[in-house]
Amino acid sequence: MTTGTVWGLGIGPGDPELITVKALRLLQAAPVVAYPAPLGGDSFARTIVGQWLGRGQAEIVIEVPMEIAPEPAQAAYDRASLQIARELDQGRDVAVLCQGDPFFYGSFMYLFGRLAGQYRVEIVPGVSSLGAAAAALQAPLAARNDVLAVLPGPLPEAELARRLEDVDAAAIIKLGRHFGKVRRVLDRLGLADRARYVERATLGQQRLLPLELVDPGQVPYFSMILVHRRGVAWR
Repeated sequence: MTTGTVWGLGIGPGDPELITVKALRLLQAAPVVAYPAPLGGDSFARTIVGQWLGRGQAEIVIEVPMEIAPEPAQAAYDRASLQIARELDQGRDVAVLCQGDPFFYGSFMYLFGRLAGQYRVEIVPGVSSLGAAAAALQAPLAARNDVLAVLPGPLPEAELARRLEDVDAAAIIKLGRHFGKVRRVLDRLGLADRARYVERATLGQQRLLPLELVDPGQVPYFSMILVHRRGVAWR
């Protein structure tokens, strides 16, 4: 019997209009749609595409614990891959939603690692948070031979400083409670005046702020700092 196909759909950073034509077509055609959600909470990914879901589509909610320890999340992906596999074995395609791009810090990669090789898996790239932040800030990421780094905010302070010293430009992601630490590093390296902050890029609550006006206690997870040593990439 022919099995179904897993479609890993990148659905963009939040603005529903940033979903690609291809992802929308596959989403509407899929008999089964799967998406991550926090335990007991609403799925942001589903919210992005909710207006296009049909009444006849089955839904698989992948409840992922928001914990630092990796084991609970891995167990959630184990369970979800079994649910998806049951649908695939019945010949039904499954569209798995992934905010941003599936292979840029995307949750879909954990399902890919469990299902690829056993089933047909296809990836549809999406607009990433990196591109969305650059567009919102009107700050080109890199030019010519610039080296661009993507640095997670939870990195230790010394590691952040070391990596920032070695690149021309950087995107510092997953800020949240780590903003104060990141700000200290930028100040110490003399880069604070060349840094730009954005939170919830492309959403109605999007905010662009100078670093000195950011309240460290109010920085959301979906925030980013872009910094370039020349101030702007085109110089």
